[in-house]
Amino acid sequence: MKPRETIAILDFGSQYSQLIARRVRENHVYSELLTPTTTPDQLRTLGAKGIILSGGPASAYGDGAPTCDAGIFELDIPVLAICYGMQVACKLLGGSVTASKTREYGRVRLRIERPEGVLAHLPAETSVWMSHGDIVSEIAEEFEPLAVTANCPIAAVRHRERPVFGVQFHPEVTHTPLGGQIIRNFLYDVCGCAGNWRVESVIKSTVADVRARVGERQRVICGLSGGVDSSVVAALLHRAIGDRLVCIFVNNGLLRNNEQELVEATFHGHFGMRLRVADARERFLSALAGVTDPQEKRRIIGHEFIQVFKAEATGIEDAHFLAQGTIYPDVIESGHGPTGHAAVIKSHHNVGALPAELGFELVEPLRLLFKDEVRQIGEALGLPEDMVWRHPFPGPGLAVRVSGEVTPARLELLRSADEILLEELTAAGWYRKVAQAFAVLVPIASVGVMGDGRSYEGQNLIVLRLVESSDFMTADWVHIDHELLATVSNRIINEVAGVNRVAYDISSKPPSTIEWE
Repeated sequence: MKPRETIAILDFGSQYSQLIARRVRENHVYSELLTPTTTPDQLRTLGAKGIILSGGPASAYGDGAPTCDAGIFELDIPVLAICYGMQVACKLLGGSVTASKTREYGRVRLRIERPEGVLAHLPAETSVWMSHGDIVSEIAEEFEPLAVTANCPIAAVRHRERPVFGVQFHPEVTHTPLGGQIIRNFLYDVCGCAGNWRVESVIKSTVADVRARVGERQRVICGLSGGVDSSVVAALLHRAIGDRLVCIFVNNGLLRNNEQELVEATFHGHFGMRLRVADARERFLSALAGVTDPQEKRRIIGHEFIQVFKAEATGIEDAHFLAQGTIYPDVIESGHGPTGHAAVIKSHHNVGALPAELGFELVEPLRLLFKDEVRQIGEALGLPEDMVWRHPFPGPGLAVRVSGEVTPARLELLRSADEILLEELTAAGWYRKVAQAFAVLVPIASVGVMGDGRSYEGQNLIVLRLVESSDFMTADWVHIDHELLATVSNRIINEVAGVNRVAYDISSKPPSTIEWE
């Protein structure tokens, strides 16, 4: 098989590294995040078509500052160095980096003196997004400056002999209006990419890889949750190996309304897949009784899930592989990023736990894909539109949206409120406008007036959480129509017994997470 053209992104810890990867893929070129210690030999073996050095929070002249092997600049592979990456490249190739007398943060005007290479096809002046306190104060003779700003005399550079470019600003963010053109210039004009990273090619290569790995006789078990990620995995594998795929759906009692019925109708009824349903509601709720700590909830749910899944999987003959719907953000947030030591933001029970317990080989066809790419594949595979565009649902289910103890009564209350929210969003045409929307149950007593008297009505608060996000690594709260918000609030208070107050969460990620627990 012809090697896939790849842009290697050496990640120095920038908050925008994931965004760089997505911007490259949006232009139909595959990209992969790698550690800065990746060697020239490894990049050569990868067949990298181009290399991007990301930004980062360190100072290039500081003790222990992350750097890369200077040998990558001798590979004759084009390099685009961004912000901190530009400082590292210039320093390694004979230049100097110092603290700037005037820091640049936010949008500034860039004056392009030489519209060449990555700056080709751009006007003489344009806006760019800066975020730096250090600057390249001196460049080696082999470099030439391409652009300046009022406070940054070397805002973009190119090597005179090698295909190496550097920009002090961030072309990957939307705040740089022509950043997309700069990235396209690098991918197509400088690197000569063909642009063959498309949904059809991803499906074709994934199906071929699965068939080659699984062989002609062995079976694959897929943990199916009903969410878009595991659903796309199931559809991909069913196309690859047909009836040798066996899906297992575990009803843990922490699901949305009618979740089991939807899964059975779609995967068994519509696609004709082999589906086994494990009803473990009582088991999970018994194990969670009295537990209030969020991480302990996740631990218990993960443990019980493994035990139930193991019991179901034991009776499936010739099953040697386990397929999971792990996607790139899951991997990063679980501490398995390109540097190998990312902070654990939250634990995902579907990242790395099951194979060791069950003795299966792991199949994760979506592991390096972002959510938007997964949705595109789902549509191409013929999954129902309402399933492809379902909002993400946490692995531990409603347990992490019920603050405090998880009980059947509190789950039912939350389901009712959540269903009202989703109904009204859909009716008003807002469901597809937001990335994720859900209700959270918080055990806070607040006084209300119901009828002619004061009421504490079950001592429950419902918090509505609506966010907009393209990659779920960052997110902002949605400026929802106030009339719609009022309708949702009124319906919840009037129709859900036990609630007399509704609040709206206006925090962003970071510093908050999308889920509450």
